[in-house]
Amino acid sequence: MTPAHQAALELDVERIATGGDGVARVDGAVIFVPRTAPGDRVTARVEMRRRFGRGHLEQVIAPGPDRIEPPCQHYRVDRCGGCQLQHLDYAAQLEAKRGMIRDALVRIARRDVELPPIQPSPVQWRYRGKLTMGMQRRPSGEWVIGLHPYDDPVGIFDLRDCPITDERVLEIWRAIAAAHPHYPDEQALRASVQIGEAGVAVTMEGGHHWPSRAEFFAAVPQATALWWKPPHRLRMLVARRNAGGVEEGGPDASASFAQVNAGMGRALHEYTIALAMRHQAARVVDAYAGVGGTAVPLAAHGATVTAIEFDRDAAAACGSALPPPSRAVSGRVEDTLLDALPADLVLLNPPRTGVDARVTTILQDAQQPPRAIIYTSCDPATLARDLSRMPRYRIASVRAFDMFPQTAHVETVCELVLDEGASSREAAA
Repeated sequence: MTPAHQAALELDVERIATGGDGVARVDGAVIFVPRTAPGDRVTARVEMRRRFGRGHLEQVIAPGPDRIEPPCQHYRVDRCGGCQLQHLDYAAQLEAKRGMIRDALVRIARRDVELPPIQPSPVQWRYRGKLTMGMQRRPSGEWVIGLHPYDDPVGIFDLRDCPITDERVLEIWRAIAAAHPHYPDEQALRASVQIGEAGVAVTMEGGHHWPSRAEFFAAVPQATALWWKPPHRLRMLVARRNAGGVEEGGPDASASFAQVNAGMGRALHEYTIALAMRHQAARVVDAYAGVGGTAVPLAAHGATVTAIEFDRDAAAACGSALPPPSRAVSGRVEDTLLDALPADLVLLNPPRTGVDARVTTILQDAQQPPRAIIYTSCDPATLARDLSRMPRYRIASVRAFDMFPQTAHVETVCELVLDEGASSREAAA
């Protein structure tokens, strides 16, 4: 088939790729088909590109052994892009995620690894403590509030329920929908609701002016903090509730760093601290430290910790909880890591985009390199890319945590230690 040629093909799906699409092959070309399962025989409309094809599922001729009927109507009817794996039973989802991690580490990082163990989530539904939705105003003035179809990143369908989201979050979203007269005067917005230990944070994104934000906050009484992010500006805290009533502005880290899946977040946190403690590091750098959930326990056990966090409020909260001589630094990791070294152990917990290339360069080229790095990742592809930039470190262990059931996302904790053989080869070269 020539580039951009479309055809309806019968395909046998082999596995699940990173991102959640099924993978099939035709005449040596790889075809990616969303909403398919290993073992499926399907008919798909395929558009071929240079080296691969994208398929649109038309019919499941014969289902694979792991295929189930998705329980969510939005997933079936509206093609909701929030989940990618609802059509797989849970055991198959876990196997798919193990495969995604190994595939990325082998293919991108060029590391020889086995399928990693994965810790299942104790709950597979109603676990999400955060939900972000798009908001579009129709010509009639009515608002459509919901999520995007997986094949239409611009469109939004009206969300009635999200079975992976905590019902308390959905209740707050209903209050937000009812408060539409008090939105910023824009045609399109985004907002998020996040439940954390400190309360409920609502963040509104969009709008250059928001004169009725106080009225909006009053109409959503469940919220304890209201944040606003105008275009091309940093997010700001505009109001919060406490025992004394409502007040404006002020420092607050409550809208950051709360885990989407609280139960799995605790399991991952406990595992990371135990893993770090095994290295008996006297000096630790905790990069992307947040409010100090990992830095503070390590400091309490005797390590001197330098915590790096870009969010000033979070860095201040972390610094106030750290015993001297441990300290918190507010800044980008790529700008501050070099001054924080040398250290025995470095913890990396970056966003989905991974670490800046300067971070891996600093660690790879350090004259006194850390003995170990513990890298917590929410994207196997960026984890593998970053590991490929640090050949002086070998993988000592990999463990996955299913933080996001029904989706293709997975958390990975990768333990790296100095490869003495690599160091010797570098010296010889």
